[in-house]
Parts: sequence; structure tokens; C-alpha cells
Amino acid sequence: MKKIVLIIAIFIALYACSSKKSIISKQLTSNLSSSFYKNQFTGVLVMDAKTKDTIYNQDSHKYFIPASNTKIFTLFAALKTLPKKAPTLRYLNINDTLYFEGTGDPSFLHPYLKDSTAFHFLKNKSNLVFVSGNFQDEKYGTGWAWDDYQWYYSPERNALPINGNVVLSYKNTKLVVSPAYFKDSVIEILHKNNRNESSNIFYYPPQSTDTIETPFISSLQTTTSILEQALGKKISTTVLMPLRNKKTLYGIEMDSIYKRMMHESDNFIAEQLLFMAASELKDTLNSNLIRTHILENELQDLAQLPRWVDGSGLSRYNLFTPQNMVNVLDKLYTMLPQERLFSIFPTGGLSGTLKNRFSGEEKPYIYAKSGSLSNNYCLSGYLLTKSGKTLIFSFMNNHFRESLSDERSRLEQMLQTLRDNY
Repeated sequence: MKKIVLIIAIFIALYACSSKKSIISKQLTSNLSSSFYKNQFTGVLVMDAKTKDTIYNQDSHKYFIPASNTKIFTLFAALKTLPKKAPTLRYLNINDTLYFEGTGDPSFLHPYLKDSTAFHFLKNKSNLVFVSGNFQDEKYGTGWAWDDYQWYYSPERNALPINGNVVLSYKNTKLVVSPAYFKDSVIEILHKNNRNESSNIFYYPPQSTDTIETPFISSLQTTTSILEQALGKKISTTVLMPLRNKKTLYGIEMDSIYKRMMHESDNFIAEQLLFMAASELKDTLNSNLIRTHILENELQDLAQLPRWVDGSGLSRYNLFTPQNMVNVLDKLYTMLPQERLFSIFPTGGLSGTLKNRFSGEEKPYIYAKSGSLSNNYCLSGYLLTKSGKTLIFSFMNNHFRESLSDERSRLEQMLQTLRDNY
């Protein structure tokens, strides 16, 4: 009798599950088959985080431009490679001289992360030599738009970034400029640009009360000059570190850097994280080094090999599939406790880039990373259903001509279908 009851219970559970999937499939297919999606490309994959069952699938094997969904891969690479605290400098003490090199750590005097660990360490040393030869990459990522040079989301990349590699200008009775090194380089004038294209001359509208973040042109001379002024001491330079065992100076908790990257979709931090991860493998700061390592050693089971060219997703050369995204999100879900993982991702209706959208009825139900470039919008992450289940999803939309707000609204309807029916 017990066996019969058990069989009946299993049958009812399977039927209920099948019925739920059917409802979801019909509603999502109906939405995605509407005329709204006729002239765009959309790929979807939804998976049960516990059972690994596929709940919905449409063209999830096809490649899409991911935009900032690329940061999910960058997060995975960093978590797989970096320690709990940020390796902020590598150094050698020889007699009375300190040789130091950057690791790519973006938090050094960052305007929002505000880590001063390396600053105080260098401040307390007498003879400083900055070693610059470990950076072997380009200041911009492959396929970045050349005319983004003046916008906050496109700072240059280097081994020892300072102040997020941007100049902050704002009014506080009078004009305040940070780093102070650029104080005389900011001109109060109404100008069509924020910065001269080929030099560190910046423009601030006289009537503005906004805080303007403008990337500066980085170079060995610029880096050492900013440091010299901030530290109040002379800094020598060399290309190669003496051949001895280097030590590492550790700074702030890496999770605070991860949260900034994911919540604010900070492109600069994403790019620099790849350099930090590369520096854990070799002495060379090269983003291709870590991307190749991760794909060949940690993500060799991906059903489709992505084209992964930068850390931020600024490049339209990036190509990923929804299956790629769900695979990595699943690995992250296994790697980290749920509370920690969900705190790193923006929360629908509460935090980061999702603060004003995808809110729950009584509590949050979306923890995900959005990604947008003109005519492209993607959202990948985790969804909590009303029945208490966790879903891993990726919706990737490319080449639409409709408004972004309409894309988000229709996506939200589909996410609510998943929340309410599974």
C-alpha cells in the first residue's frame, strides 16, 4: 500500500511539474513570438538551480553581443584566481630602496572605494623606485569606440591606476579637482567636450553643479607625477624588478571591489580585475593571459566557445551564448554561499543598476547583471520563485529598434511569469 501511495505521489509531483513547465512555455513562447520581437534576435535559457532541469529554451546555443553581461565571466575569473584581500602592490626592499610595481588593483585612492593601503605604505618609505615593465597590454580594449575617450565609463587601463584613472571636478564654493595634480589643467569654460582628445586639458561648464568624471591620458610620467605630488617625495623609475623574491602588499576586501563592479557596472574595475588575476599567474599584466587560462582550465566544458575580448563588455567583438551565461552562473552558485553571491549581484528594486526595476511584490526576487549597448539589452542571473525555488536564467536581446524601456517591460513580464508559475 505504501508503495502505491509513493508512486501516486511521484506521479502527481511529475504531473504538477510538467504542468508548470507547460504554462511557462506557452506564456513565454507567446511573448517571444509577438510582432515586438519579429525584427530582433533573442536567446533565452532558464534552468532550475537545484535539479538542473531546463525550464525554457529558445536559441540558447546562438551567439549574442553580451554588453556588461561579460562582467559575469570577469567575476568568475577573479573569484577563481584572486585571494580574499586585494593584492595592491608587489615590492622589494633592497638596502634603503623600495622597488614597487602595480598589480592592476583599481582601488588605489579610488574615489569610491577609497583604499589608501598602498598610499600609506609608500608614504612611510624613503627611496622609491616604480617598476613599470610588467604591464604588457593596451590602454584600451579591443574594439572599444575611439570617441568614448572623454566619458567616465571608458578610463584607460594600466598597471598602477590612481583615482580610478579619472579626474573628478565639482563645485564646492569654488572648483575642486582630484587628483590635485590636474588642478591647473581644468578650464572653466562651456565646451562641447569634457577633455581635449590628445592631451590632459579638461573643461568644466562654469554654471554646472555636477560632479564630472573624465578619464585622463595615462603614461609613466603622469603616474609618477601624480604619486610624487600626493606623497610629497621624488620617485625614480625603472623597467625591470631586481631578480629576488617579491613580496605582496594586500589592501581591501575583494568583495567590495566585486560589488562595485557588478552593482554600478563599473567598466574600469572589470578591466583592472583581469590584470589583477593575470598577476597572480605570472609577472605579466595582460588580460588575454587570464581569459585564455580561464577558458582552457576552468570553462573547458562550455558547449560553445565564447569570443571573450575584454573584461567590461564595452567591445562589440564579445560573443557569448545564453548557455555560456547559465553555465558560469551555475558554477558561481555552486562556488559561493547564496547570501554572499546574491550580495555581489544587483538586486531588483533595491540596488545597483536594477534599483529602479524588476522589484518584487513583498521581497526581492531578481539578483542579476544587466548589460546594455545601443540596440542591445541582456539580463542574466538568479530568480527566486514564489514556491521557494531558485532559477538561473539568461535573456539576451540584440539588434532591436524598439525602446529600451519597452524591452525591459516585456522582459519583466516574462520574469514574473517564471516567478509566479514555477
